[in-house]
Amino acid sequence: MALSGGSTPKRLFQILAAAPFVSQVDWNHVEVFWGDERSVPPDHPDSNYRMAREALLARVPIPADQVHRIEAERSDREAAAREYQATLARAFDVSPEGEPPALDLVLLGMGPDAHTASLFPHTTALGETTHWVVVNYVPKFATDRVTLTVPVINRAREVLFLIAGPDKAAPLREVLEGGQDTARLPSQLIKPAGKLLWFVDRLAAAHLMTGTVQG
Repeated sequence: MALSGGSTPKRLFQILAAAPFVSQVDWNHVEVFWGDERSVPPDHPDSNYRMAREALLARVPIPADQVHRIEAERSDREAAAREYQATLARAFDVSPEGEPPALDLVLLGMGPDAHTASLFPHTTALGETTHWVVVNYVPKFATDRVTLTVPVINRAREVLFLIAGPDKAAPLREVLEGGQDTARLPSQLIKPAGKLLWFVDRLAAAHLMTGTVQG
């Protein structure tokens, strides 16, 4: 599975690391990847890896060699992206030059600008069709991110969006019920071969015109 960063999945990770769920997962058979990473060291407060390690991975019996972080702190982030693609290929025993592998589960969030992973509006990674992992420059933060691309995310057997908070209400309505505008609303690009699930709290769902929110 590929984990997401940000504040929303943290509580999910904490729940998975506690009873009764921690004993319901065979952690020896779990391989963990990331959907994206910020260009910071793994011990930095902004690191997606650090958040997942503290909330989940350090609290469950998963073998260390089955946790595959993105080394986005490296000065040569292009090399880091290539090596992460190679890491994915080795884990799935496929060629890094071929079709992307099918992850069983990709967890995603969505920002108030409708970005997901580090696929931000009007950035170059949105048009990537060949590489599975790329460096994406994000002008709003004036920094690089390393991110999985649409082709590998869309090969997943299941993609699960976790969306919470009132600042997501307007973009969520545009993504789900508005016209196609993938350059401005990158989350619309996520159309996996498998299942696509949206877990949305009531605040984020406040502007939706169709469907119901349960729970």
